Amino acid sequence: MKTIGSMFSRARHALKRSTSARTHLCTCLLALAALGFGHGAFAADAIIPVVAAENFYGDVVRQLGGDRVDVTSILSNPDQDPHLFEASPATARALQHASLVVYNGADYDPWMAKLLAASKGAQRNVIVAADLVGKKGGDNPHLWYDPATLPKVARAVSDALAAADPAHKSAYDANLAKFLDSLKPIDAKVAELHGRYAGLPVTATEPVFGYMSDAIGLDMRNQRFQLAAMNDTEASAADIAAFERDLRERRVRVLIYNSQATEALTQRMLKLAQQSKVPTMSVTETLPAGKTYQTWMLSQLDALQKALAAGDTNGANGANGVNGVTNAKGKTP
Repeated sequence: MKTIGSMFSRARHALKRSTSARTHLCTCLLALAALGFGHGAFAADAIIPVVAAENFYGDVVRQLGGDRVDVTSILSNPDQDPHLFEASPATARALQHASLVVYNGADYDPWMAKLLAASKGAQRNVIVAADLVGKKGGDNPHLWYDPATLPKVARAVSDALAAADPAHKSAYDANLAKFLDSLKPIDAKVAELHGRYAGLPVTATEPVFGYMSDAIGLDMRNQRFQLAAMNDTEASAADIAAFERDLRERRVRVLIYNSQATEALTQRMLKLAQQSKVPTMSVTETLPAGKTYQTWMLSQLDALQKALAAGDTNGANGANGVNGVTNAKGKTP
């Protein structure tokens, strides 16, 4: 699977994008215009060119399309903050030649809609994950952490591939069935964690893991702080104090830390958690190299399980425990 690397810069959040970034986007739009808008007829034996804004969606397309697709993923570096991405002429060129485009939506990747609008005459299928799950701008945009999202995206992708390449529909159907079956261990792990830890208080530096936390039934605290961090706005003094108190007094069992979007304040919270012996786990917004979506999710769920188990040992003063004593389900005996 090809990727477009090194396309990140330290700009502000998309909602507060700089003049330089806006100029950069205009350059991309002009590049699209220069390329022209037409697509030729899609040959039956041709490889389907696909662009995915985020590499985990690209991974799903690759699993479903196999050697019938050529996938370019735009956001692919797990060491960079995806909120700070600036579209480039290379992005525009990749989109111009794509027969299928997949992106997140819900204002997570607003540059995609702008670039696609500049070439709306092109013949291609566009799949927006947010539209499939009924989310919009203002909702938590980290939709891929909701166990309900990827099955819907996969079905939409499989339908789009079959429409573009009907001669291989049976292969796409088989790959879809295999993919959906491969998600069952994730569902089983979520159910296992729900059965043991539902109701326990946790916190996070950003709402990246929010949908998965909800699926497990965890009590997520300090959500106003998380939204401020995500939107690159200043958290209130009261919200900062509440977060710090939760860590110092070990009112939460785990701190979930977004290792891709770090700033002084979130780093301070991580350090405070470590000093207070609150277990931590790292999550990312981008699929790490060498992993599939399935192995990525399972590895993070395993990390959460270890952190919650460490919380069992360390004890916490949250609403579901007294003096750190809990039973097998993480509840007060």
